[in-house]
Amino acid sequence: MHQGERRGTTARSRARRAELLAIGRKLFADTSYDALSMDDIARHAGVAKGLIYYYFESKRGYYLAIIEDSVADLLSRAAGHPELPRAQRLRGTIDGYLRYAQTHQAAFRAIVTGGVGFDTQVQSIRGAVREELAATIAEGAYGTRDVPVLARLALLGWLGSVEQITLDWLSHQEVDRELLCALLIRLLRATLATIEEFEPGCPQPPLEYVPPPYPQHGTAVPPPSGAAAP
Repeated sequence: MHQGERRGTTARSRARRAELLAIGRKLFADTSYDALSMDDIARHAGVAKGLIYYYFESKRGYYLAIIEDSVADLLSRAAGHPELPRAQRLRGTIDGYLRYAQTHQAAFRAIVTGGVGFDTQVQSIRGAVREELAATIAEGAYGTRDVPVLARLALLGWLGSVEQITLDWLSHQEVDRELLCALLIRLLRATLATIEEFEPGCPQPPLEYVPPPYPQHGTAVPPPSGAAAP
């Protein structure tokens, strides 16, 4: 928790704080950080400005609390189920990521795009998200979060493309989420194959095949080479 934030001690305080965070996620998703004043935030929230200062001390403290709260939720949903086979966990991580983005669009945009420019603390939070997601994917793929530098860089590159693809998808949603999940899995498979070329100690694992068809598109997704259709 950001040190400038005050912790509510009662159920009512926690509920009010959660309400302010939810309002802030929507505001900062649609408006840049610099364009929103504390007066604007208080007006949209329907509260006195002093209440926001009481919980968060400053606009920056408020924004950091929004980012941190959203990040914790995203990482929890994308963590997958450790009891599942690794290939299924990989698919679960990607699906959980997309489900979160689709269900909590304002929060997702706040995490990925935000509006506080080159604030080092915000950038650090976002960097930590990418590192944690990359480690989650590595654990699903290789059974360990500790991978060689080249493997880590490749996974971070894949995650960067996932962020941009997801943002564009949220703006249009012209394809079904399951089809998009299949696409991202295919891209991940290509990334893992490339990693194996450079790091033979990181062999490409099999990924769960997502069977066709997708009737709303009238096309089927062919299985990856070496994977048998059910």
